Amino acid sequence: MKITVAIDSMKGSLTSLEAGRAARRGILKAMPTAEVHVCPLADGGEGTVEALTNGHGGVLRAVKVTGPDGTPVSAAYGILEKEEKTAVIEMAAAAGITLLPPEKRNPLYTTTFGVGELILDAISQGCRRFLIGIGGSATNDGGIGMLSALGYQFLDGTGSPVPPTASGLSMIESISDENVVSQLSQCVFRIACDVQNPLCGPEGCSRIFGPQKGADPETVSKMDEWLQAFSQKVRILRPGADPDAPGAGAAGGLGYAFLNFTNARLEPGAKIIIEETGLEALIRDSDLVVTGEGRLDRQTAMGKAPIAVARTAKKYGKKVIAFSGCVSSDADYLNTAGIDAFFPIIRAAMPLEEALLASTASDNLSAAAQQVFNLIQIIKS
Repeated sequence: MKITVAIDSMKGSLTSLEAGRAARRGILKAMPTAEVHVCPLADGGEGTVEALTNGHGGVLRAVKVTGPDGTPVSAAYGILEKEEKTAVIEMAAAAGITLLPPEKRNPLYTTTFGVGELILDAISQGCRRFLIGIGGSATNDGGIGMLSALGYQFLDGTGSPVPPTASGLSMIESISDENVVSQLSQCVFRIACDVQNPLCGPEGCSRIFGPQKGADPETVSKMDEWLQAFSQKVRILRPGADPDAPGAGAAGGLGYAFLNFTNARLEPGAKIIIEETGLEALIRDSDLVVTGEGRLDRQTAMGKAPIAVARTAKKYGKKVIAFSGCVSSDADYLNTAGIDAFFPIIRAAMPLEEALLASTASDNLSAAAQQVFNLIQIIKS
């Protein structure tokens, strides 16, 4: 029997590969002759760099970059030796909201400059292909921070560079691409983006995401006006720039920056991971597919990685089993969304801290997989 295992990370507990290997141990106890393939899984957010880099024998590289509030942070990204040298980057490693305590979150003054520094470092390492997840930002700068690091100049009325923040957007009078790093034109970007918001307006990044980043109503209105004005300036340099493009408002306008200043396309995160890992081919050749994540609920069906796996499996008529740390009361919806059966792995009442221990979660997942596949073996025989 051929089985493909692709489980998303169980946050705070197991990485994707750790979870997959735990499930494989249990499966092989029940079916010693089974052919079990473990594939890393992520959705473009937290855990993507680790899943893709470790899953493909890449290397992690840590560099000092500018954090969201302007202070240095250490950020790691992955380098894969594929047909083209590929960098795997999580925007949140340099400009994520979790890098700031709540009292310091203010999207007026946060920047994506460090994201541009990560891209520059990867370029210096020979990377010309990029996989970048842009979820979890602390910023609303329209991407001018990242673009400034790459050599674009955003100038005020005196010809001086504006601050690479949302507040700087209000000062821009002209944009120059004369000093852009030359290798950028050789680079291709696949951007993992799971939101469809435009840059501005009622559904734009300022109004929808600004409050959770620390913006009060007055700040939200100002930022939205500044981004609208910015988009008009961009059209002078890039006549086809569309602030209403789906995903332009992702990560405080970083999606807009990628679309109009780099050779980039925005795609669902799980789709990118499935394609980059060759998971679809494994699923096509399998008899059964195993997936899962830390918590299974109705939201899982809204495009999260396990459902992307299930939909891929259904293209080839494969049955799908899922495991998770916990299951919500509305998770039955998943049975109509491609997951044929799902199982929580907790075997006894225990404190959350204990359940999240990697050793405990690994043992629980392995044991749950063993019992499920014991049953499958009985039914088969």
